[in-house]
Amino acid sequence: MTQQHRQQSRQGGWNAASIPDQSGRVYVVTGANSGLGLATTRALARRGAHVILAVRDAAKGRRAVAEITTGQPEASLEVRPLDLADLDSVRAFAADLGADRARLDGLINNAGVMAPPRTLSAQGHELQFAANHLGHFALTGLLLDLLTAGPDSRVVTVTSTNHRQADLFFDDLSGERTYAPMAFYNQSKLAGAVFGHELHRRLTAAGSPVRSVLAHPGYTATNLQTAAPTGLVKFLFGRLLKPLAQSPDQGALPQLYAATAPEARSGDLIGPDGMAELRGAPKRVRLAPRAKDERTAHRLWDVSEQLTDVHFTFGAASVQSPSGD
Repeated sequence: MTQQHRQQSRQGGWNAASIPDQSGRVYVVTGANSGLGLATTRALARRGAHVILAVRDAAKGRRAVAEITTGQPEASLEVRPLDLADLDSVRAFAADLGADRARLDGLINNAGVMAPPRTLSAQGHELQFAANHLGHFALTGLLLDLLTAGPDSRVVTVTSTNHRQADLFFDDLSGERTYAPMAFYNQSKLAGAVFGHELHRRLTAAGSPVRSVLAHPGYTATNLQTAAPTGLVKFLFGRLLKPLAQSPDQGALPQLYAATAPEARSGDLIGPDGMAELRGAPKRVRLAPRAKDERTAHRLWDVSEQLTDVHFTFGAASVQSPSGD
């Protein structure tokens, strides 16, 4: 253990001050105008990174930039519009970024929506599955060449402890027959976990230097719990339990660790080290067995490619399906 790590342990573990110098590195953070995304953007910029705020509402993105630069005038930030629930928007974002940038050092798939009434995306997919999973799947695939060009680049996919109690409704992904807001939120978080781990497996098989790391924030007070949910879910998470939640700055630490810590390994899930992983300093935590199941992963990957029409290119090495597929 290094002297720095011993000092961090005495001070309560890895924190934002532990982030290595990020000068010259370029990150995309989805949902960067508020909550975890804003906290992540602020912390990366403070350590010298150039951060692209990928946001659905550009005006809110500009307000976030103004908020950060008030305290950090030297912060290097830019706002680009991205609606993850609209695959046309995802393609336009990726095309514009590819025209302007030769490489990308980090993609933090952070944005999400939680437990709205059943709503369909622009392409007719259930909104949570579309925004939380399909949009990030497509974005990652479309930006993979830029990520491959960066030294020590990372894809960080933000999931939730809820992935451990979730199912994938392959026969009813859109909730047309049966829809329950939290069950479909949980599905989207399991989909993200499956995707992040399978991306790690495929990158490794191809000999790619890109790392795919998963993170979850524990229980953090953000507008995720209040912007879309209604009824009991909104009352429970937005009011009753809110005093137990940690701040976005604390909740963002697992994804910041996943994005920047040299010791963060591809395929790891990083979460808080406190009781029930609700809060605390980042550490490696358990990924649900189903999230690592290859048959489930190949089925979800195939469905995601079909629904997005985005096909990943990993180079010469091929990734084999499990026997029997």
